[in-house]
Formats: sequence, C-alpha cells, structure tokens
Amino acid sequence: MILKPTPAKRALFFIFFDIVISLGTLFLAYNLRFNFSVDGTYLEHFFLVFFILLFLKIGSIAYFNLYEVSWKFFSLSDLKKIVYAHMIAYPLMIVIYYAVPQFFAPFPRSVLIIDLSLSILFLGFFRVLKRLILENESNKSSQRTLIIGASSFSQTIMKEKTDHYICSLVDDDKHLIGTYFSNLKIESIANLAKIIMEKSVDSVIIAKPFKAEELNKIYKVLKEMHITDIRMISLTNHETKLKNLTIEDLLARNPKDLDKNKIGEFIKDKVILITGAGGSIGSEISRQCEMFGAKKLILLDHSEYNLYAITEEILDVTRVPVMQSIVDKERLEETFARYCPDIVIHAAAYKHVPLVESNIHEAILNNIIGTKNVIDTAIKYGVKKLVMISTDKAVRPTNVMGTTKRICELYAQNVVSLENAISSQNAPCTDIVAVRFGNVLGSSGSVIPKFRSQIEQGRSLTVTHPDITRYFMLINEACELVLQAGAIGSGGEIFILDMGEPVKIVDLAKKMLELSGKEDLEIKFSGLRPGEKLYEELLIDESDAATEYESITVAAPSFYDIDKLNADIEELLTCKDKLAKLKEIVPEFEHKLN
Repeated sequence: MILKPTPAKRALFFIFFDIVISLGTLFLAYNLRFNFSVDGTYLEHFFLVFFILLFLKIGSIAYFNLYEVSWKFFSLSDLKKIVYAHMIAYPLMIVIYYAVPQFFAPFPRSVLIIDLSLSILFLGFFRVLKRLILENESNKSSQRTLIIGASSFSQTIMKEKTDHYICSLVDDDKHLIGTYFSNLKIESIANLAKIIMEKSVDSVIIAKPFKAEELNKIYKVLKEMHITDIRMISLTNHETKLKNLTIEDLLARNPKDLDKNKIGEFIKDKVILITGAGGSIGSEISRQCEMFGAKKLILLDHSEYNLYAITEEILDVTRVPVMQSIVDKERLEETFARYCPDIVIHAAAYKHVPLVESNIHEAILNNIIGTKNVIDTAIKYGVKKLVMISTDKAVRPTNVMGTTKRICELYAQNVVSLENAISSQNAPCTDIVAVRFGNVLGSSGSVIPKFRSQIEQGRSLTVTHPDITRYFMLINEACELVLQAGAIGSGGEIFILDMGEPVKIVDLAKKMLELSGKEDLEIKFSGLRPGEKLYEELLIDESDAATEYESITVAAPSFYDIDKLNADIEELLTCKDKLAKLKEIVPEFEHKLN
C-alpha cells in the first residue's frame, strides 16, 4: 500500500528531487563560473541564495500544476511549462538581489545565468527520463505499431501506449505528408504496404475517422500484408477510446445528406411516445430523441428487462416507462390520454422471420392489430405525427412477417383518407408515414451477433445459402434517417432509406473470420429457412419519387379501400386459413416454405 502512487506522494517525490537537483546545479554553476576553483568568500551566502531560489522555483513550478503531472505522461507542453516557471523564478531572484544587495555580497550575478540553463536542463531531463526509459523498452518489444491518421488522439496514443513501439505514422492529408508529428515523420498512406514491410509492423491503430469506402481500402491492404491486430478510434458517450476494428465499421454507410437541423426542429421540446422502446431500433430512437432535445419520452414496451435497460440509460430527459402491449387497446388509450404525445414512433413488432412462421396468429395480433391500435389511438387523441417502422421484407413478401408489415403499410397509407373524411375542418389530422429499410447491423436476432457468438465459441459459422444477400445499415444511421423522414413527411408516404449495395452473407462471414483471426473456422450452409428469400428488395417498382434528400425516396402510393381493409383484418383474425387470407390482402405474397 505504501508504494501505491497518490497525488500527494507524486508531489513530494518531485519536490525532493527538485531540491537535490537545484542544489547540484547551483553548486555546479559556481564551479563553472570560477573554473572549478571557487574562492570561499563567494560561497559565504551560497545557502541563502539557494533557499530563496528554491522557494521561487518550487512556487513557480507548482503554479503551473507540474507536481500533479504523472511521470510517464510528461509531455512537450509540460516541458515548456518548466521553462516558463524558470522565466518567472530567476527574474524575481534578480529583483530581490537588487532590492537588498547587501545581504548577498559578494555574489557573482553571472552564476544565476549559468544556473538558469543548468536547472532547466536537469529538471527537464529528470522529468522526461521515465518516458525515455519506457520508450527505449518499447523499442525492444516485438509489438511494432503503425498509426494511421495524425490527430490529437494519435498524440494521446503515443503517450499512453507504452506497451507498443510506435514505429511509423501515415496520413492521407497531402498537406501533412513530410512534416513531423511527435518526432515521427508523417508518410503517405498511399505507401502503406511498403511501409508495413520496411518497418516490420505487427499491429495498426487507426487514429482518425475514415469513411467506410476508405476504411475498406485500408483493411484490404492490411489483410494482404497479414496484419490482424487492427484497432481504431471510437467515440462513445462523448469519450474517445480504442476498440477492435469490426464488421460494422467496414459496412457503415454514413449518409451525406443527414440533416440534423431538420431532425432537431422535429424532435426538440416534443412529447414523444416510442413503442418497442427497449428493442434494437426503439432503444436507438430513444437515444436519438434524447440527444435532439425531446421534452419527454414515453417509453412503451412489453418486455420488462428491455424497458428497464433503456429507462436506466436515458438520463438527460424526462422519461416515463410504460410496460404494456400494443395489442391491449384499452390500456393503450389510457396511456395516450394521460401523456398526450405530440409524436408517436411505432417500432414495436415481431421481426424474426422463422419465429413468425411458427407463430402466425401471434404475429398477426402483434404486428397488424397492434399497429392498427397504435394508429387508431394516435388519430383519436390528436397526435400530430406518427412514424411507423417498416421493412424491406414487405416488398413482394415471401414470408408472414413481411406480409404483416405490408398490411401495416397499407393501413397507414389508406387510413389517412378516412381520417380526413371524418375530421371536421377545424380538427387537426394525424400525419402518418412509414419508413422502410433493410437489416440493421448488430440488432437483436440479426446475423452479425449470431456469427460473433459462433466465433467466440469456436464453432462453424452457419449461412443459409451461398448466394443469399441482404441490405445493411448501422442502427444509429437508420434511426437518424427515420427521424429525418418523419420530419419531412406530410402523411400517407412510405419512405425508403437508401441502403446502398446488398452484401453477400457468406462474404460477411468470411470478413468476420478474418477480423477475428480465426480463418480456420468453417462456413457451413444450412439451407434457406421457411419464408426466407435470397434477395431483399426495397421497391415494388421503379415509380418512386425523390425527396430533397438523396438518401430518402418515396414509394408509389397503394390504394386499398379502408373499409374493406378493416373488414379483411377482422376476418384474418377468425379465419382458419390465414395464409390464404394474407395472400388475398397482399396478392404479391408468394409464401416460400423452402
């Protein structure tokens, strides 16, 4: 315990050595002044000079908080402060000398000039000594690390990564190439492969953000050079740290036309009710609403744990946890009446295709009746806008899940006309929009967490088919675009998010194995599951309309008489052949049993 470092021990340690070093430099200054033959009369007031000078130096050093700096993290800026402290202490010593010269006579003033130089040199050297020792030890380490990106975080890495020898630094900024950064010459990222070979690099740290396209190019080079230890900068909860490069980083879309001002105007100071608030999409929507300044969040979910988890996470806005099912319309109406939400974001749904295939009635109840309850209640209680989360599986569906979501889209689009017809001219209407997108990376039940779990357990990765493809988007990117689509919707639209190019699942599996360094694990094909299709689509046809944002388009409207749709939904609940009825409502439904 006695050796455990504390701020007080650190300060006493440096003060002690400052006293010893200062005594030595002053004595050496006298000897240098007199060529190591000092007349005793000049040493008469040696200790008076020493103690006054020591008091001034320690006071000045303490003023710059240098006694609080950890020895191994002492930096160039701290070294500058040592110089500044001396520039205060020694002029003050000269002022004192000229104020009362009789107390010092005889005293050679040139000693102060010599001691100033020696003190800066030795006190500074002592403080950087540990850094030099640690860096020398790391030079001998086999872990030779290359940093990609010159940033403030790069400097932090160079200070703190004492277990790594930083052997090179590369960047893509042509204005930085050839300049020096913390004693390392910045080289061009275009020569990355050559530098890795010449410097015998073992690991790489990506210290500044890159777009996914650029990141994939970097990863391709690193893979070709057999570099598997790859870490990168990560911003989480306003904190910058290092994490392993993941498949999510390589697939990130980073939409260019994200309009945060528009989202802010939509969300700020609003009471927002989020259904399925504890799920993958709902929880991220909740975080985004908190970030964009919502007045109050009504977090509705039927899962106790999920609701607890998101309630504990949302701290900077008033939040109300409501544990109930959207199937229970009576309870739902009580919630709407009590909290009077301005906006409803409907994310609650059963989404897992195989499970829905095995539980058709429950899926119809939750997805269709639950959505209908949310929409009808929102209209009844004058909600200004409702945003419904849909899916690419609603396009030419081959499974029950996609078909239920397509029926939800039809209801959302066509109930608007009924609402307008029955509303008086003075009564405000509810703007209802749906947002359709593909898979989100890392969501519960998705393929990436499944692969990650299999890799951790050392098991073979199971892919249903060698040709199966899916669209992917990061959860936060999808949710931001959902809110942006909600902001621009005027009612009745089905917005489609640009998901980029589809990704082959087998390629995704191979890349995850590469990133984990476990390429020896097998990939096995298990066959398509019930309701699963090889390729997902986002549009039924090409008659979509553009919006002011390239990342968001609008599907062509689909008319369905709302009275007939209501009757069909009622019949769907009671009929025996639910698949046939689903096909009747959604003629493009082609059920695949695989």
